[in-house]
Amino acid sequence: MSTAEAAETAEAREPIGRIKFSSPRQIPIVGVVTEDEEVQGAFKSMDLNRVIKLFEETGKDDLEERQLKSVKKLVQCYQNGFPLRDLAQIFKILNLCAEKIKTQPHFIEPAYNIIKLCGLPFLKKKASDEITYAEDTANSVGLLGDLMKIPNSELRIQICKCIIDFYHAEPPKKHITGYQQASSSYKIKMAEVGGLAKTMVQSLELLENQLVEKLWVLKALQHLSTSEVNCTLMVKAQAASGICAHLNDPDPSGQLLFRSSEILWNLLEKSSKEEIIQQLSNLKCLLALKEVFKNLFIRGVSHYDRQLRNDMLVITTIISQNPGAPMILLIDGKIILALFTYVKKPEKHKILEWSAAQYEELQLHAIATLSSVAPFLIDEYMFYTGNARVLEFLTWCDNEDSFFSHGNSFHGAGGRGNKFAQMRYSLRLLRAMVYLENDTINKDLCEKGAIQQLIGIFKNTISKYNDKEEAILLEIQSDILLILSGLCEYHIPRKEIFGTGGVDIILHVMKTDPKKLQSGLGYNILLYSTLDSIWCCILGCYPSEDYFLEKEGIFLLLDLLALNQKKFCNLILGIMVEFCDNPKTAAHVNAWRGKKDQTAASLLIKLWRKEEKELGVKRDKYGKIVDTKKPLFTSFQEEQKIIPLPANCPTVAVMDVAENIRAKIYAVLGKLDFENLPGLSAEDFVTLCIIHRYLDFKIGEIWNEIYEEIKLEKLRPVTTDKKILESITAASENIGKMVVSLQSEMIESQARQDVQNEQKVYAKIQATHKQRELANKSWENFLARTSNAKTLKKAKRLQEKAIESSRYGERPPNAIFHRTDIKGLNATVPSGGVVTVESTPARLVGGPLADTDIALKKLPIRGGALQRVKAVKTVDEPKKSEPT
Repeated sequence: MSTAEAAETAEAREPIGRIKFSSPRQIPIVGVVTEDEEVQGAFKSMDLNRVIKLFEETGKDDLEERQLKSVKKLVQCYQNGFPLRDLAQIFKILNLCAEKIKTQPHFIEPAYNIIKLCGLPFLKKKASDEITYAEDTANSVGLLGDLMKIPNSELRIQICKCIIDFYHAEPPKKHITGYQQASSSYKIKMAEVGGLAKTMVQSLELLENQLVEKLWVLKALQHLSTSEVNCTLMVKAQAASGICAHLNDPDPSGQLLFRSSEILWNLLEKSSKEEIIQQLSNLKCLLALKEVFKNLFIRGVSHYDRQLRNDMLVITTIISQNPGAPMILLIDGKIILALFTYVKKPEKHKILEWSAAQYEELQLHAIATLSSVAPFLIDEYMFYTGNARVLEFLTWCDNEDSFFSHGNSFHGAGGRGNKFAQMRYSLRLLRAMVYLENDTINKDLCEKGAIQQLIGIFKNTISKYNDKEEAILLEIQSDILLILSGLCEYHIPRKEIFGTGGVDIILHVMKTDPKKLQSGLGYNILLYSTLDSIWCCILGCYPSEDYFLEKEGIFLLLDLLALNQKKFCNLILGIMVEFCDNPKTAAHVNAWRGKKDQTAASLLIKLWRKEEKELGVKRDKYGKIVDTKKPLFTSFQEEQKIIPLPANCPTVAVMDVAENIRAKIYAVLGKLDFENLPGLSAEDFVTLCIIHRYLDFKIGEIWNEIYEEIKLEKLRPVTTDKKILESITAASENIGKMVVSLQSEMIESQARQDVQNEQKVYAKIQATHKQRELANKSWENFLARTSNAKTLKKAKRLQEKAIESSRYGERPPNAIFHRTDIKGLNATVPSGGVVTVESTPARLVGGPLADTDIALKKLPIRGGALQRVKAVKTVDEPKKSEPT
């Protein structure tokens, strides 16, 4: 325990009225609570207004003694806490005491005791008191910060203790009849409203050479900075720069650095990061951070020291994000070279002053710092061959040689037992440098084979994939693709180097299971990086485009588009628009089929309808245009009034083109040819009519905006221009009417077709039912014939009559009469022409392989295989067998 904390503990145990002050004389305390009242825990009524009037009196001999006595009565009366209703008057008395301290030191003790009581929970008589007296309470609590101006160490420390007690309040020793303790967060909320944090920050300026008081103020601010409201107030009071500038002040206890760093972290996390960086971007703060870091780096031995050192390094890294920060001290100190000394593989058989875990932690911190600092020191980075060093280090990271990393530090997360942490931060450094779009840096990387090396690393990460390091591997792959995009964009020769190997890794990512996109591990980021790589590394390079098409890349793009995830649609459609410039693309797009045999054209039209629904475009239940004057208007455009704008400012109609996917869908369908799109329904054709005329509608919309702006600016175009504007507006509206007419024809035609199809279905159903009835009737007749002899005879007579009626009236001469029935037949169904043919025995024909000579022999007609015979014999015609 530090000296200051020990003193705090000792003082906290002392009861009110026993604290020793250095005043010349002590005035005895007079009790005002009776024994019965003390047992019951009740307040004895006290006229606070009388005390205030007493303090406002002047010129009497015993006035000071009476004033002191009244304050001590007040302290005794409220020894269990202040009621909210009396707080405004009590703090007025406290303020009057504070005004007298400068000339009358005896008032220090009463003020001290009142402030000490403020550390107890406030009391409320009604549940509504917290709201009723909120303003008075906030003003009273805010007054504590103003009392820090009193040049008394004991008083200042007690104020700080009181504020700390807000966060560690103890319940009152006795229950006060008729009162309840205010909620634990009430004081904290009132401190925020009263602006206490701001005045406490300002009090630091009064404590330049008073270490003990300064430590207590920092402790109070440490508690206050846990609130976002207080952090905002502290930032307004320039807390970040004021605290950081004194980080290196002498302090044997070490509390100053610890508490200051905690406050700075809270400010960075809970207030405007940009404002904090701006406050810290001065030479005084940076020099203080540098000295603290150097001292901790050289002399720090404990885990606590290392933690503080890392905190200082990270804060410095954050400050470096500000281009205006005076980081030139970094150049003179050759900080880039110093950091690069760690960007190399560990040297074997070399005695190091650091353990393996410590060296790894320093290495990762150095690379992380380079990622933030190097982009501002490009000349130094290139002078010390930064690209070559990083690529060489990446080669070691990708090798399979034995290396055991500890992965204990913040930067080493996910890298235990491998080199993934080193690879991740090296790639972050390369990404930061490539995205500067500096031709010298990017050209140097390409000349050193960075594109081929990164593609190789990506392929190796695929083979090293495992669930344990999934998140870090996805980040590595994303960074590789982003770096490749930055290198290849706008450079066809580099896209050719990217080649088929690069296309293969892109296709691999695109085949990822769509379910993983919702896993939260980084697949979304990887997919964004992949789509960006298609745009930057493939498009514009025809060999790569053709290879992408051959490997069914367009199919994979359409599969992703069919997932209907809005965050990807815009980018995918943009890629599709560019790919459609390749004449081979259209065949691939038209050949694609999704779920339920959906075509690409149908998918795009479906996306158009969904987009218009989200934008609030007016369409009827059939998808037809409702307003022919504004066929593309969104709900936002309807609400937004037309405002005259300068010529270089895009209007709402122009911005609409870029802010949704309709223009891209129009471009893709236009390149596929509107007239020959497969797999479309009637609803799709109705929507397609609008898409086909999208450009005409948009042009008319823009001209209409121009016309409306002219009216708003009260300008009168010349007669010719006016006629032209009116004709353009009328032409746009006529196109809308024409489209509506075409849509109506399509809907009516589809309705007629639906009716015809319905009639065909009904006719088919009717025929089926009729056939079923005939079958049932036939079966009933059959059963009747078999069960009733009279019915059978009647059917026989009808049959004979039908046969006779079908014959000629006169029989032709020489005609042979054939009977159509069989005598003695007992069957109940008409006889048929049944003939039984017996097969020729095998003994006569000699089997299936017998030698035959068709040209010379008469063949038997009894059937069977052919057989050579010695003589030809005519076989009599067999008699017809009786039918069974």
